[in-house]
Amino acid sequence: MPIFEYICNSCQHKFEELVFGSAPKVSCPKCRKRRVTKQFSVFAFKSGSTFVGSGPSGDCGSCTTGNCSTCH
Repeated sequence: MPIFEYICNSCQHKFEELVFGSAPKVSCPKCRKRRVTKQFSVFAFKSGSTFVGSGPSGDCGSCTTGNCSTCH
C-alpha cells in the first residue's frame, strides 16, 4: 500500500495519504475538498552503509560530505 503526496488545489495544503486500491478518492484533511493533485515524490533507500536516491546527484540530495550517514 503506497503512500502518495498530494497538494490541495483549493487551500494549497500539502499532505500524504496511504492509498488503497487503484482509484482512490482522496480529500484534503484541512478543507475536505476533493480537488487534489498528486505530487512527484523523491525517494531514497539505504544500500549497505550508503544512501541511494533520486536527488539531483543520485545521492542524498544536498549532502556534500560523500558519506550520507552524516546527513541530518
